Amino acid sequence: MPSNGNRPLKLQFGLINYEGRYLTAETFGFKVNASAPSLKKKQIWTLEQDSQDTQVVYLRSHLGRYLTSDKDGKVTCEADGHNSDCRFLIVAQSDGRWALQSEQHLRFFGGSRDYLSCFAQVITDAELWAVHLALHPQASLLSVARKRYAHLSMEDGEIAVDLNIPWGVVALLTLVYLDGKYCLKTCDSRFLSNDGKLLTESGRATAYTLELKCGKLAFKDCEGKYLSPMGPTGTLRSGRCSKPGKDELFDLEESHPQVVLMAANGRYVSIRQGVSLAANQEDETDMETFQMEIDKETRKCTFRTSQGNYWALVAHGGIQSTDTEVSASTMFSVEWLGHKVALKASNGKYICTKKNGQLLAVSDSIGEDEQLTLKLINRPMLILRGEYGFVCHHKNSNTLDASRSVYDIFNLQFSNGAYHIKGQAGVDDRFWYVNSAGLVCSDGETPEDFTLELLEHGRLAIRGKNGKYLRGDPGGTLKGDGLSLSSSTLWEY
Repeated sequence: MPSNGNRPLKLQFGLINYEGRYLTAETFGFKVNASAPSLKKKQIWTLEQDSQDTQVVYLRSHLGRYLTSDKDGKVTCEADGHNSDCRFLIVAQSDGRWALQSEQHLRFFGGSRDYLSCFAQVITDAELWAVHLALHPQASLLSVARKRYAHLSMEDGEIAVDLNIPWGVVALLTLVYLDGKYCLKTCDSRFLSNDGKLLTESGRATAYTLELKCGKLAFKDCEGKYLSPMGPTGTLRSGRCSKPGKDELFDLEESHPQVVLMAANGRYVSIRQGVSLAANQEDETDMETFQMEIDKETRKCTFRTSQGNYWALVAHGGIQSTDTEVSASTMFSVEWLGHKVALKASNGKYICTKKNGQLLAVSDSIGEDEQLTLKLINRPMLILRGEYGFVCHHKNSNTLDASRSVYDIFNLQFSNGAYHIKGQAGVDDRFWYVNSAGLVCSDGETPEDFTLELLEHGRLAIRGKNGKYLRGDPGGTLKGDGLSLSSSTLWEY
């Protein structure tokens, strides 16, 4: 496993048939159809590979049941475990679409609307499925061959694949889905062209079809060649290969939040002076940036340095960046206090900043010296996905939808412990605000403060200046009237 300690993201996707409709697992009767016009919960499928034969895949629905085909070609989604009728082979086509073949019966799966079967002996248009990834589109990209991460290299104007840990905003890549193909977008909003150059506009040379091989991803360009890292820095561009080998394979990994912390003395918490943490620096570098990794069960948090070590509680309340493994002493509770945070160590004491800048976990209560300003640095482009779907502009009004299968990219700007959220530069430069009716609007002329709370693994909550949480409404609208935390107020980001 690479030094970042992340697991590759489970591949979740929608399958689109030749009529532009998504394969859907209905909640009742374990029926499947291809009637839905967009990608929502019922249209999301998870790919699982067979442990013995990596060519064989299983397709798991949102209900945790598996797609099956019997000898007569009848298709259901009822199996609650792997059996021989659930085994499929992916036959990838040159245009990136998939044909799914029953391994047991050697027939192909296809059809339209309620008339789906797995009985075709040859592949026609009706047996081809386009793949629409359902993951959150922001991730880190790991080269399987080099075991290094991709990042924007500003000075060379390229994506280089030479990071040991995906560190800083430059390591964040956004997968943009356009007409069945994907573009790779850097944190400064440029697109990767197949010749390795970064372009401000997307086009034919920036569009790639995704292929799967042994559970890894390959990116095929418009000429039928594959992206791979080249040369000493691993410049990412298309090579000469028209078949993907190990050099052309990548994993997508979750991008953890990375933060800088400012203490009450106006200085940044840093490891520049050695292993003991102190708030004594005036500028932000890798030495002042820490990766927050939130435990799924306890929701406690570890803070990781750019060298890969964790903050740990040591004797007499000291905090040092020495531990290489997660343990009780590396876990901290984060208390969200509006524009500030407080951190409680495993001894039950709050971290406070001493006069010399040293951090010690010795306080029983929260005063000024126990408060820190936390700034999220690796989400300048914000894409939010909630319980009902992605957040994007409403077509005909100034409100925002929170139940879409497509997303808009918003800009996140830090402002003294809070954030301003606005449309993309050059497209819609106006700000979010909560109106008197509790609706979130996107046409503000002046910025309004929102605060972020990184509460769960991969999910955050957002509060408006009214102190209420932003929530997705079952009707599809983004509202700023949530009184308490719930599934509708948590957002993948």
